[in-house]
Amino acid sequence: MVELFGEWVVRDPGAVAVVCGEESLTYGELDERAGWLAGVLAGCGVGPESVVGVLLERSVDLVVALLGVLRAGGAYLLLDPSYPVERRAWMLADAGAVCVVSGGVLAGEVPGGVPVVEVGGGGLVVGSVLDGVLDPVVDGVVDRVVLDPVVVGSGGAAYVLYTSGSSGVPKGVVVSHGGFAGLVAGHRGLLGVGPGCRVAQFASAGFDTFGWEWSMALLTGAALVVVPQEERLGGELAVFLAREGVTHVTLPPGVLALLDEGDVDPGVVVVTAGEECPPEVMARWSRGRVMFNSYGPTETTVDATLWRCDPDAGEVLIGGPVFSTRVFVLDGSLEPVPPGVVGELYVAGDGLARGYLRRPGLTGERFVACPFGGVGERMYRTGDLARWTAQGRLVFAGRADDQVKVR
Repeated sequence: MVELFGEWVVRDPGAVAVVCGEESLTYGELDERAGWLAGVLAGCGVGPESVVGVLLERSVDLVVALLGVLRAGGAYLLLDPSYPVERRAWMLADAGAVCVVSGGVLAGEVPGGVPVVEVGGGGLVVGSVLDGVLDPVVDGVVDRVVLDPVVVGSGGAAYVLYTSGSSGVPKGVVVSHGGFAGLVAGHRGLLGVGPGCRVAQFASAGFDTFGWEWSMALLTGAALVVVPQEERLGGELAVFLAREGVTHVTLPPGVLALLDEGDVDPGVVVVTAGEECPPEVMARWSRGRVMFNSYGPTETTVDATLWRCDPDAGEVLIGGPVFSTRVFVLDGSLEPVPPGVVGELYVAGDGLARGYLRRPGLTGERFVACPFGGVGERMYRTGDLARWTAQGRLVFAGRADDQVKVR
């Protein structure tokens, strides 16, 4: 991922990379700040396969933190500030995080004993939290030493994302760098993202859609534009998209349902993801504009299938596999089912996660041998039901278990 980002730093270091309110950074400035942070993290013992917690509000500093962790060779673990303190502490302990990148009031919420690198305020401070206050272990701001990117293979860990725990104890999904080449190819080839585009950053940090958004922008040469908390719904969101010249936005169906499609420029590419999209929402938004429906479990590199929405389709599809991905609809004996017959959806390819952090038994249960691939190839059992249409497109058909989504 660092190499994909670095290509655009070399091509156009002066291009705008990230915008949040009045603050913005060019690709060159973002690269420099990330390299500086990476040097500090390396001094804290961060390297390949190290997990680093990131506890920050959606901001320029958050993007700097993610790239800094990756540049140091580590894997980032995003800690949503809206999560209870106890859940964040559990995630840090379960992941064995080496340290946490945080800032401001949030830095004081990091569990005691976990090293903290505080960003913001013009510098970086390393310390630990005592009685809710960051106690620096160095005097003042850390020296500006830019670390060259640590080389990590495509199988190296890029991030750890915890599931909601709806089927038991939350589990950390380890996603590697390897799936992002295909993801970026899809962003460029299917969504038309590239230099001059402006991608809205809407999703909360605790969702994999966040990774979809920032990689869509920063690994293609586009700009990432952070949506303020107070402008995330209804008319305020439409005003923001117009004011900031957003060209690509990914929104849950529930947000689209509350937004008037006539208030959003028809040239804006809309992607809906995160939950099943109602047919009437799809039909309303896809008429006269480019719209996609994205499907992908946490256990893949964000996206597994994509469908260019058709207002006259009569139903909402999840389409076909994205780049470097294969999908299968199988019966209980792992045999393919014919079109029109519902079966369980399996995903294979470069975009698969490595598995569940420190849970080999569960990994082996869900990431099974793929009978349709080469030796050692795996496929992920999603637990979702689907069926093929006669035209070779997938339709989501619910869950294979009793799991439901509440609010």
